[in-house]
Amino acid sequence: MEDPTPPKHYVSAPSAKTFIQSILTGNGVSADNAAIITDCLIQADLRGVDTHGTNRIPSYMERIRQGVLDPAATPTLTQVTPVVAQVDAHNGFGFVGAQKGMARAIEMAQEFGIGLVSVKHSNHFGMSAWVVQQALDAGMMSLVFTNSSPALPVWGGREKLMGVSPIACGAPAGKQRPFILDMAPSVAARGKIYKAARRGEKIPGDWALDGEGKPTEDPNRALEGVMLPMGGPKGSALSVMMDVFSGVLSGSAFAGHVTNPYDPSKPADVGHFLVAIKPDLFMGLEEFKERMDYLYQRVVGSEKMAGVDRIYYPGEIEQIMHEERLKTGIPYVQAEVDALNKEADRVGVDHVVVSEVR
Repeated sequence: MEDPTPPKHYVSAPSAKTFIQSILTGNGVSADNAAIITDCLIQADLRGVDTHGTNRIPSYMERIRQGVLDPAATPTLTQVTPVVAQVDAHNGFGFVGAQKGMARAIEMAQEFGIGLVSVKHSNHFGMSAWVVQQALDAGMMSLVFTNSSPALPVWGGREKLMGVSPIACGAPAGKQRPFILDMAPSVAARGKIYKAARRGEKIPGDWALDGEGKPTEDPNRALEGVMLPMGGPKGSALSVMMDVFSGVLSGSAFAGHVTNPYDPSKPADVGHFLVAIKPDLFMGLEEFKERMDYLYQRVVGSEKMAGVDRIYYPGEIEQIMHEERLKTGIPYVQAEVDALNKEADRVGVDHVVVSEVR
């Protein structure tokens, strides 16, 4: 194993955005779509969700080169009822299909109070919290579901069948931080195992089983086995729920047939389920926000258990990290910088600008 704390290369968010957009456009992505994808990836990096940020670029670009992800795809939208629509992502970037879907859900919610959009034939869309944030920026509550490639066994099973598919939702507040939930139904997100493997780090022994069904601290052996669901049958059931609402309902792949984003052999065929809800349906907006602020205060101000210095609201740690990384920059290890610069070399654009190494 490598040094568990290798030096970090810090890149400012503006520099990272310029760099990623240049790689995307160099691989056939339109400038408008590249801006959407880049913003979503940088949001993940800034929030500390490094597993779903810029480091995904090499795997995405490999899928383009293998012809299993269409960089030029334009999603199309079909209105089903006044409050229901469907987006066909046409095997393009999941970020673009989901952004279009949530934008339409918000429009419907603004007029009718709620908007529901199903997205089919999509791809990995990174961190779900960015879709929640899109709704929050419009003053909306939201539900954001997606399915994903097999990584979890169903409870009592041993084969990869369900995805580590995040459940996410959010609600705006007044003077306090908004509520943002974005969690996987596994003990840990699978992206954290890929990150550990990439960085030569160990993983906790309760995250996954190896190919022989034994607990392991080796991320590479974990990738040969299965992730473990949080809460046993509860986490397993949540992963099935994601498949029902995202895969079965949309007409996309489901029941273990979504392709792994690191497998460049065939299209992923991911499905998403997006809901926007107007928060002042049952009371005035100011009253709603005041109630959300009160909930925040009650949560973070509740009595602490022994050894706990601070209680955080869901999503608050990531929001604090976002504020810090805007100042300090986004950290990468050398192997990650090298992988990103290799993609830059492939399309003849400048290397990523590192502001500091520490």
